[in-house]
Amino acid sequence: MRLSIYTTAIAAAIITGAFAAPARADDASVSAAAGTAGCSKPHPFPSVPRYRSIASGGRSRSYSLHLPSNFSENTPYPVVLGFHGSSSIGLFFEVDTKLSESRFSANKIMVYPNGVGGAWAGANYSEISVDEDLQFVSDLLDDLRAEYCVDESRIYATGMSNGGGFVNTIACSAAGAAFAAFAAASGSFYTDSGGAASAACAPARAPLPLLEIHGAADASVRYAGGAGEGGALPPVAEWLARWAARNACGDGAPASVDLSFGGKVRRERWTCGGAEGVVEHWRVEDMGHCWASTEINFSQIAAGEGPTYIQASRIIMDFFDRFAKP
Repeated sequence: MRLSIYTTAIAAAIITGAFAAPARADDASVSAAAGTAGCSKPHPFPSVPRYRSIASGGRSRSYSLHLPSNFSENTPYPVVLGFHGSSSIGLFFEVDTKLSESRFSANKIMVYPNGVGGAWAGANYSEISVDEDLQFVSDLLDDLRAEYCVDESRIYATGMSNGGGFVNTIACSAAGAAFAAFAAASGSFYTDSGGAASAACAPARAPLPLLEIHGAADASVRYAGGAGEGGALPPVAEWLARWAARNACGDGAPASVDLSFGGKVRRERWTCGGAEGVVEHWRVEDMGHCWASTEINFSQIAAGEGPTYIQASRIIMDFFDRFAKP
């Protein structure tokens, strides 16, 4: 969904100073894995957001990042890439999800890439090819490794809407080999809509951990699939079944199904390759096209609704914490 009202509202809030830098807890529970070439490079004032530009695909690309307040140049940190929805930028995704707040990511480097023309490849409104955006992901990770101390075994990707769909595109490509796990929210899976598009999906390994959160009342990226703003969309149940098959999750049925909030929230988990919960899905019955949160956010306002039962930012970070790249 292309949310111009949503992005305009966030921009106004930022300009008026409504979003101060969140307080950060000192969390020493970081990885002890070997780090990258960027280890030992000093980065003073870690709580100050950083903005970087790199050359990729013959053009200048950009991203922002947020370091832990306890950042140590010689400690390898997990990294989470967060991909915004269409008609947006990384900063707006950061503000809406609150993922940089210490309660969610105190021991992680948070990274927010910017799509060309405010979108990611795969939709019919995208301005560049899938190959170029995948190359940008690889180039961005190379830049991070060179400048910061990164735990190579704990690199993750999440995203909302068009950004969530692009997370799936990464997972289906060779670029996905760099990542330990993926999570999409209200994902628009244009490059995995069935037929030849889905047959071309070639995950770098299996099982490949993947989580998705979706509102059953989503009127933009419908749970039942069909025509979306950027092309054909798969039914969420069929998309999940494809990932269960790709990950060799037994007979393809979820190993566990939990209902909560009077049946309004359904959590499904698949056991794949002997590992529990490698594929996980949360369905929120009366939620529309937004980032699920127990606190009001701008994507909820744009969708014409308020807080919901679950906190996607916590669910996603807890999911990531369970997996490291083998």
